[in-house]
Amino acid sequence: MRGGPGGPRERIVYEAAQQLRRAGVTATGLRHVVAAAEAPRGSLQHYFPGGKDQLVAEALEWSGTWAADRVRQHLEGMRRPSPSRLFTAMVDDWSADLRARDFERGCPVAGAVVDCADSNEAVRSAAAAALDTWREPVAEALVGMGRTRRRAETLSTLMLCALEGALVLARASRDTAPLHLVARELTPVLDA
Repeated sequence: MRGGPGGPRERIVYEAAQQLRRAGVTATGLRHVVAAAEAPRGSLQHYFPGGKDQLVAEALEWSGTWAADRVRQHLEGMRRPSPSRLFTAMVDDWSADLRARDFERGCPVAGAVVDCADSNEAVRSAAAAALDTWREPVAEALVGMGRTRRRAETLSTLMLCALEGALVLARASRDTAPLHLVARELTPVLDA
């Protein structure tokens, strides 16, 4: 999940997403986000009049869009797309990111859900929307690979569930083995 954008507003959203990846919603400090974004102090009030909830929602939206774009990039780079190849590309992407960042950052959506989905409806709703944004191009790709719409919806949900769970295990153990295990074990299911 690299690639911080240019303007102060975009940089704040990006840095908020990175902070969510590290520590969840509660521990995401707004001053830290603004400082990391190298934005003026008054930026939060100016760009995010809805406060932290608005910023978190926009960071989650950015995250879902980023993940969906990565799915599309993986597909464009495949000579012979298959469900398992797509899933393996997603796993490899996250594995590389975890190793490059010494396992300090996971999925911002998972961090937000675990942290406060039961107590903050705005965050829960934004997280659900981000996951749908990510899942949709996976489902579309699976339909393009010959799966029925119903099967594609089921498999895309399975893929995200397996990936998110493996990310949690990988961060906890500081080892990418759980990610590669789910890719290997799901191959026959995904390609059946």
